[in-house]
Amino acid sequence: MEPQNRTSISEFFLLGLSEDTELQPLLFGLFLVMYLITLLGNLLITLAIITDPHLHTPMYFFLSNLSLADMCFISTTVPKMLVNIQTQSKSISYKGCLTQVSFIYLFGCMDSLFLTVMAYDRLVAICHPLHYKIIMNPRLCGLLVLVSCLISILDSQLNMSAVAQLTFCTNVEIPSFFCDPSQLLHLACSGTFTSTILIYFISAVLGGIPVAVILLSYIRIISSILKVSSSGGRYKAFSTCGSHLSVVCLFYGAGIGVYISSMFSYSAKEDAVASIMYTVVTPMLNPFIYSLRNNNIKRAFRRFLSRTAYFQKLCHIS
Repeated sequence: MEPQNRTSISEFFLLGLSEDTELQPLLFGLFLVMYLITLLGNLLITLAIITDPHLHTPMYFFLSNLSLADMCFISTTVPKMLVNIQTQSKSISYKGCLTQVSFIYLFGCMDSLFLTVMAYDRLVAICHPLHYKIIMNPRLCGLLVLVSCLISILDSQLNMSAVAQLTFCTNVEIPSFFCDPSQLLHLACSGTFTSTILIYFISAVLGGIPVAVILLSYIRIISSILKVSSSGGRYKAFSTCGSHLSVVCLFYGAGIGVYISSMFSYSAKEDAVASIMYTVVTPMLNPFIYSLRNNNIKRAFRRFLSRTAYFQKLCHIS
């Protein structure tokens, strides 16, 4: 059958994680709970940081932006999946698919760049503690966030343009729960070479540079920590990086795994399962990693919840 022009395709079909009808209610409940936990956890971290003056520092400013990006990232894919399961529909419009691809790259890139900025913040805090407040001033922090957002928008538009150039045949079934760009490349009938090169080149540059910056930052951080004479000082320095390093390993480990597997071998089921790690699991675990390992966040949570309970009590009395 001859390929259709890409503009004639009106919709794609998201096959989801399983076509077993008996598993659909279980998947719906599981992903709904994970989605709500992610929203609640990241929202609590953001509100705690905003309302607590003790957390008005560069590190927590970047963390609040990371939490906002995580909420947007998971909201790009999971709600559509839940709607499709509930309505027993698998369709997503062509424009809706491109929009989803655009937002996946936008917020995924934001996550990556915010993690990179946070690594730089830890580098300055540990290697240049006396000049930390001077270097990480509010103007620089705001500029770093702004530049990260602008680069993310550029990355999103370039990748969406590359996907929009693909030509698809009549087989428009995507073996995933969202419009995964790597699987769209495999579904395309022709004209994939330029788009594939462009997508992987952009991913390599905008993924490789942050990874390199984070690695170099932690090499310098570890080198500086090892020079600290007291074991208590070394532990305190390591503890300030532990949460960030855990999130970095989780996010990049899943993302790089999907990236490499899609380049050298293709398995729809493996890609779909792996994509859950960086689109759903990582945003959900980030609040737990930061809250469980950070006493400042724990205290901010308690103060925020106590203030909320106090205001509710006042409203009830009035």
